[in-house]
Amino acid sequence: MKIIIVGCGKVGYAIAQQLTQEKHDITLVDDEAVHLSRADNTLDALCIHGNGASISVLMEAGAREADLVIAVTGVDETNLVCSLIAKSVGAQHTIARVRNPEYRRDADMLKREIGLDMVINPDLAAAEEIARILSFPAAISVEPFAGGRIDMIGFQMNPDDTILGRTLSDFHRERVAEVLICAAQRGDEFLIPNGAFVPQADDRLYMVGSKAELHKMLKHMGRSLQRVKDVSILGGSRISMYLSWELARAGTRVHIVEQDHDKCLRLSQELPDAMIIEGDGTDNDMIRSENLFGADGFVALTGRDEENLLMALAARRAGVKKVLAKMTRPNYMDLVQETGLGSIISPKDIIANQITRYVRALANSQGMAVESLYKLLGGKVEALEFTAKNDGYGILHTPLMKLPLRHGVLLAAIVREGRIIIPGGMTTIEPGDHVLVVTNVTGLTDLKHILA
Repeated sequence: MKIIIVGCGKVGYAIAQQLTQEKHDITLVDDEAVHLSRADNTLDALCIHGNGASISVLMEAGAREADLVIAVTGVDETNLVCSLIAKSVGAQHTIARVRNPEYRRDADMLKREIGLDMVINPDLAAAEEIARILSFPAAISVEPFAGGRIDMIGFQMNPDDTILGRTLSDFHRERVAEVLICAAQRGDEFLIPNGAFVPQADDRLYMVGSKAELHKMLKHMGRSLQRVKDVSILGGSRISMYLSWELARAGTRVHIVEQDHDKCLRLSQELPDAMIIEGDGTDNDMIRSENLFGADGFVALTGRDEENLLMALAARRAGVKKVLAKMTRPNYMDLVQETGLGSIISPKDIIANQITRYVRALANSQGMAVESLYKLLGGKVEALEFTAKNDGYGILHTPLMKLPLRHGVLLAAIVREGRIIIPGGMTTIEPGDHVLVVTNVTGLTDLKHILA
């Protein structure tokens, strides 16, 4: 597909990086030469220097023949104008990044009036992911599928976990809960485990099931299921505002620490139920006086990765049960893995995953296309949701044990008319099923691609 990305900052670069790996024809447009220089040196993409909201620049980039134009500059209005122009000159599909909370309620109207096919908001997406993780205190990541009827959680093995040192086949035979362990990281290895796999201390595992069954399994493992009732947030960013709205719906108390006086005033107006504290949240006296580390959860959301990492580590050392940190720089990820911090939120990667799913669905509009997509374990493993339709490949109505599945492909769950099925050898896929596939084979665009 011919794809134009307007804006080559952190989000634009992350999107371009994923889409070039999937062999799409990428053109990058930015009015900052330094952004394009990095992309030109590292990505297989055409780079054009100029204003993405200019008709002449968009025409030079090939908007008339583009399958998709993605506008992700740092200015919402520029993205909207760019999308409007691109659609008017002939681009087939347009996506715009819109971050301002004031536009949140206008998303449907923007799609209708401007012809946008998708509105993305990295801050809102990050806040929703943080809220999901806080709802599963034992998990380091939570990914929803089938409209939220099923979740995939990631968790780090503890030395006292009851499944430690036992084969997965033994564990699944007990049927403590209707769940399936479907992916694992052990050191530098990324695995799709089979029945002979034996979990070890420090493994990172991914498990899929309904919320109720996952909670049942975590309780059996000896994990705490105590709800996070109050959260301290460091930094009064847009993510903090969106997150506070999400947590308020769950009845969670929120404290936000922000240094900027004007931001504090704005947060006080928008978040009447939250406690807004003006001051330096990294100062030990402030931490003690406001008891920031006395909360059940601590979320570091400042604009500096270093500050977020250090404060998250300090919170964990102080005994906070659930700690999360926002990170944007990929070169810090290895360091974070070594610390064992676990729950790291990357808004640009969340949005890149959303757009990759959309692009794969566009590329396969006639088949059994991707409905949801999440990259796990540093992108080495993908979890994808497909909706089964009538096919000519023998996938439907055939017991899974008779399907010639590709190596590295696991069918983790099926949702059929609201009922969740953890598949066995005699399970069949039927029309209308939501099928969750976990695989280390990247780039799947159709359910038929699970076959060898």
